[in-house]
Amino acid sequence: MSERPKIVLAFSGGLDTTYCAVHLAREMGADVYTATVNTGGFTAEECDAIEARALALGAVGHRTIDATREFYTRCIRYLVYGNVLRGGVYPLSVSAERVFQAEAIARHARELGATHVAHGSTGAGNDQVRFDSVFHILLPGVPILTPIRDHGLSRDEEIARLRAHGVEGQWERAPYSINQGLWGTSVGGRETLGSTEPLPEEAWPVPVTRDDSETVELRFERGEIVDVNARGCSDSIEAIRALERIAAPFGVGRDIHIGDTIIGMKGRVGFAAAAPLIIIKAHHALEKHTLTRQQQLVKEQLAAVYGGLVHEAQFLDPAARDIEALFERSQRHVTGTVRVRLAPYRFHILGVDTPHDLMASRFGAYGEEQRGWTGDDVRGFSRIHANQAMIHHAVHDGEDA
Repeated sequence: MSERPKIVLAFSGGLDTTYCAVHLAREMGADVYTATVNTGGFTAEECDAIEARALALGAVGHRTIDATREFYTRCIRYLVYGNVLRGGVYPLSVSAERVFQAEAIARHARELGATHVAHGSTGAGNDQVRFDSVFHILLPGVPILTPIRDHGLSRDEEIARLRAHGVEGQWERAPYSINQGLWGTSVGGRETLGSTEPLPEEAWPVPVTRDDSETVELRFERGEIVDVNARGCSDSIEAIRALERIAAPFGVGRDIHIGDTIIGMKGRVGFAAAAPLIIIKAHHALEKHTLTRQQQLVKEQLAAVYGGLVHEAQFLDPAARDIEALFERSQRHVTGTVRVRLAPYRFHILGVDTPHDLMASRFGAYGEEQRGWTGDDVRGFSRIHANQAMIHHAVHDGEDA
């Protein structure tokens, strides 16, 4: 090349992105601009340490981009509105973050006029598709460099090449890989590579230190969690973090999800998501009191579609915006307080208090008292309700009974 390539590298500071930074700067001879996108998983001190490492490796410049609020506003709140749990289990704890990290990298690359964009994904997981897809959409024609995937490097080969460049580090393989964000933490290890073993206690990032129980009150306004235990949380992000601090020491929100990946393989991943699971279950309970049956039915069908769009790198498809519009409108009356009981490794909903309760006593009490119809009304309704099945059985002489 006649000019030095100008590359923006998505950089976390781990082994893979450390290798990418060294390879691109020293072996490819490029000007490397690293960027770390924080979606709620890094402290300020950790971000400072990552920047210092990037510059020490030879990055021309580094930028830390805080996308936490954007992640909440554009995605998490819709995951709550939809009560989205992939496979009925997984709250998309980390997979949902990747689009926002990739978007932020793409914006930064445009601002710098980068000739290339790079990330440290291997060829074995979903993240390569997530980053690549966003870059293809937002940076059309800009080459994507993936040194780990392109060279098919093993961990030991990366370490050897780094040491050849005089780069040392704490390369001992950690028994578990941890990816933390605002909406939960993923946990991977030897056990998740197979189908039979659970993750041991030491794999989880927050140990269980509570053996008692506690009741918490979650306040929702128009579908968004806004407060926990009437603390006066400044916003929904603070409320999520406050609930996580309370619930995680109970061991609540731990599970293993097995699902179909973008690349066609079955994948198994552990996750710890105390606040997300409690919030989704509490929100769902509140919706049962405030939405009609048809509203709930439509939302349940679209939630699976929306979760798939988010998880499978299709978040930028306009269909996602269409679903979000319906979700948002459905939340106009989803306001109230939900009480939740926490105990070691479990929680349950105690009750709901909302001014929009469709279970209001003035309309009657199920199984006890009715005020909107007479017994004769039900007698006629039941006959009509059974009519088609009655005709079928009469015609076929009860053969399907």
